[in-house]
Amino acid sequence: MNKSDLISEVTKVVSTKKEAQNAVDCLVSSITKALQKGEDVVLTGFGTFRVVKRKARKGRNPNTGEEIEIKATKAPKFTPGKALKEAVK
Repeated sequence: MNKSDLISEVTKVVSTKKEAQNAVDCLVSSITKALQKGEDVVLTGFGTFRVVKRKARKGRNPNTGEEIEIKATKAPKFTPGKALKEAVK
């Protein structure tokens, strides 16, 4: 399922496709803004979005095999909730 498919599913619940697109865009934007602020986004039964810090580490250039230093970064992480895990089993 991609974003267009998701919008089509939301259209079944709201009046128009434009409203569905606005709803999906608002959801994605709100989650992104919260993560940028360092906040967790908890959707009970679905899961939690959070930002994790990755430490600096050593890696290898796959072309040359040369060892390189990989900088510390922040990355988004999703942890599924219990209801989502059960639904997928």
